[in-house]
Amino acid sequence: MAKYGLRALALVYLLFLLVLPVVLIGWRTFENGLGPVLEALTTPQAQSAFRVTLIVAFWAVLANTVFGVGTAILLVRHDFPGKRLLNALIDLPMAVSPVVVGLALILVYGRFAPVGGWLENLGVQVIFSIPGMVMAAVFISLPLVIREVIPVLEELGDEQEQAARTLGAGPWQTFRRITIPGIRWALAYGVVLCLARALGEYGAVAVVSGRLVEKTQTLTLFVEERFQNFDEASAFAAATALALVAVVTLLLTKILRPKG
Repeated sequence: MAKYGLRALALVYLLFLLVLPVVLIGWRTFENGLGPVLEALTTPQAQSAFRVTLIVAFWAVLANTVFGVGTAILLVRHDFPGKRLLNALIDLPMAVSPVVVGLALILVYGRFAPVGGWLENLGVQVIFSIPGMVMAAVFISLPLVIREVIPVLEELGDEQEQAARTLGAGPWQTFRRITIPGIRWALAYGVVLCLARALGEYGAVAVVSGRLVEKTQTLTLFVEERFQNFDEASAFAAATALALVAVVTLLLTKILRPKG
């Protein structure tokens, strides 16, 4: 009896916390048909928000894929002073509030900060522009690729890589033909998680973007701005688009996640 009660409690919990809010957003989005939704999503502001979101997510995923794989290989295949500290610091984005991350980036790369001022003199603006938003998204999603690749590298071992080097393969050839095929599914899974995190990021991006309409406004910021301005049609339409992306991402992670 207790088992069924626990199941019912879990179902009710998920119903009110996850299912009901998503269903209501979908219902409010399409209650007047598809026309208003398409109209809301094809305005210049909405299209700009989509474009900025995709740009930020693309560069964040690219950076975390390249440096994530490199960091994972460094931690698994090499021993060096400070290795345990670096391994611990990788999880820092999971513990720090995104708003704090945004403020930290402003302190380092803001116009009146030493580094930010130097970059401004070179014509590179970081804060209140796309580069700062990319940095925020990279930081927030930093551990996702690394933490997926490390266990697979540890399980694979380095015997095949050593054998390839013994047979005359260079570092790049070994990486391309041995390492990448061995970690491809874990890497794909980490990339999908990273993409989902970057697409849905709000806190850090909100701080460093300046929320400039049609310049640095992402889709999450667009939803907030439209809702606060009582444009519920646009807000719900964009929110539904984000929810659909989340569902697709969830399906991809289930497909790519290795069984067992």
